[in-house]
Amino acid sequence: MNRGARAVMGRFVSLTAHLAPRPGLLAVTTLVLSGVVGFAQIPPDCFSVRDHGAGGDGKTDDTAAFQKALDAAGRAGGGVVYAPRGNYFFAGHLTVPAGVTLRGVWESVPAHNGIRDAGLPKPTDDGTTFLVTEGRGSEAGAPFITLNHNSTLKGVVLYYPDQKPDEEPQPYPWAVAMRGKNPAVLAVELLNPYNGIDATRNERHLIRDVHGQPLRRGILVDAIYDIGRIENVHFNPWWSLKPRLFQWQQANGEAFVFGRTDWQYVFNTFCFGYNVGYKFIKTPAGVCNGNFLGIGADDCFTALVVEQCAPMGLLISNGEFVSFHGPDPTMVRVGESNSGSVRFVNCAFWGPCNQIAKIAGLGTVGFSDCTFVQWDHKNQGRHALQVEGGTVLVRGCEFQSGRPHIALAENVKRAIISDNVLPGALRLDNRSRGKVKISNNSGDPEP
Repeated sequence: MNRGARAVMGRFVSLTAHLAPRPGLLAVTTLVLSGVVGFAQIPPDCFSVRDHGAGGDGKTDDTAAFQKALDAAGRAGGGVVYAPRGNYFFAGHLTVPAGVTLRGVWESVPAHNGIRDAGLPKPTDDGTTFLVTEGRGSEAGAPFITLNHNSTLKGVVLYYPDQKPDEEPQPYPWAVAMRGKNPAVLAVELLNPYNGIDATRNERHLIRDVHGQPLRRGILVDAIYDIGRIENVHFNPWWSLKPRLFQWQQANGEAFVFGRTDWQYVFNTFCFGYNVGYKFIKTPAGVCNGNFLGIGADDCFTALVVEQCAPMGLLISNGEFVSFHGPDPTMVRVGESNSGSVRFVNCAFWGPCNQIAKIAGLGTVGFSDCTFVQWDHKNQGRHALQVEGGTVLVRGCEFQSGRPHIALAENVKRAIISDNVLPGALRLDNRSRGKVKISNNSGDPEP
């Protein structure tokens, strides 16, 4: 029994000694005391990194101590490796065995704006912080933490102390790699990694309640053949908005990248200040299809890019997209190589961009019940939707500006433009040699 449990037991004994005997009092006291003793005991499947030599002083390399604790939990058949409050310095990397959770003190993801805002807590002032240093100068090394079958990372802050907030970032390997079946990252702050989470080559990954400022890539998903889930992920420049670093991030950063993933589910995610917010690519493994609900991208040069996606499509609902910086600020780009289907439903697009969407390829892109607020901010006569090929559906949408609305190039195969509301007549440049149907679009009379 530890000191705290003995103190609590002493208070109960003292209390019962002064009370007159009552029926059942002894039984109640016995129950309470047994509960206190049971609570104070460390569960046999919990392994403290301090018991394996971790110092948590921010200076001593704790890599070996952590791996000893993780391996001990793995040999036991699984368990929780607990890192109490402290600053743990790592010169190496960690592998989390199957069935093992590596966790810190945080039950929900913390915020650490204080790296630049005086008066707010810094990541080294509270909670469980991992100071990561291995691999500086190259992306090719081992990930800092590799999760395996049924393993979890929870309740910690990953901080790269050698990364400078007012300089272009140094490359590092991935902060976290997810492998095996059902790996999870929960309530983790990725404060300033170069590359955040490599969610490739696994099944049914779960990434939930993750915040921070990954600088080059936030999350990469690829080679997933059984449903992956990403929920409540928020990438924002809390660590640094210093011009040199942030301009580099906007020129090079990609928040969410999706290669081959079957039935990916993405819910309530957001990113700010990247070159591309959401990017869909073709890899040797294939392409993406999935359900994307409540996603957002603000101040990205391009909010969403589709180079290629699956025929069954990307279902994007309740999205919010804003672009107003960069060489050609655009909310949506669909590339010439795309032959899949992309559907935007009940999404909003605003910000002083050049255009809402540039669409090419042979696939289908649909906008339904969407709101288009601003475009052509330089008064160059640009259309909100510029369609170079494939099939486009624009139905039940609201165009809030009287600037040019839709341009259909010669190679557009099919188009349906119907039931939209506009401030004036539909301003359509139709050069398509395909089948185009236009009907029931309602606007105010021209002034």
